[in-house]
Amino acid sequence: MSERGVERIRRTARRIGACTTRGELGSVLGEEAGRYTLHDLQRIGGGIKREVDPLPEPYRSQVRPYFEAQIFGAYHRLMHAHRSGSFRSMDDPIADPDRFKEFAALIEEGCLRESGKSGTDFGFSDPLHSLFYYLVTGYLMFVENGPGHPVGTPFPGGFVVEQRGDEYFCPIRDKEQDVPFSICNVCPAHQMEGV
Repeated sequence: MSERGVERIRRTARRIGACTTRGELGSVLGEEAGRYTLHDLQRIGGGIKREVDPLPEPYRSQVRPYFEAQIFGAYHRLMHAHRSGSFRSMDDPIADPDRFKEFAALIEEGCLRESGKSGTDFGFSDPLHSLFYYLVTGYLMFVENGPGHPVGTPFPGGFVVEQRGDEYFCPIRDKEQDVPFSICNVCPAHQMEGV
């Protein structure tokens, strides 16, 4: 990776970590996500496809739309809100500043550490594409205040991410602790009971 790419990741991580309101964070995430080209987005989509294709059926067909919604659905909502100026009126603080600081601290090393050791490659094979993943999941969790994986995302065993009132429950929330740079470790969802 070029020194310019490394510095971009480091600068972006610092900018994200300095945010205190949802609107400020949304603006930073929107600016950074807006730097990705159509070619970048196509390569990121290819990374998702490479991650999903080896999964066994019928799970592969069930999970594919949720992974695409997690990445590209969030990206489109982020860019729409950014371009429409919606973030200017969001002056409420980030809901859980400690969890947010933990998230911001993951970004640099999660992108730059050797992917086989960090668990953050996501099939993208490019640290800037891993950064994109952190941008859109940061939007999901700290601007939209939702879970990192969309409600309904299926996991092996027949369990799905659920919403109950204003709270989210995930079957794998506490099962990713051995992957130090996983967004699951900072997700607002609770571990689903009995899983």
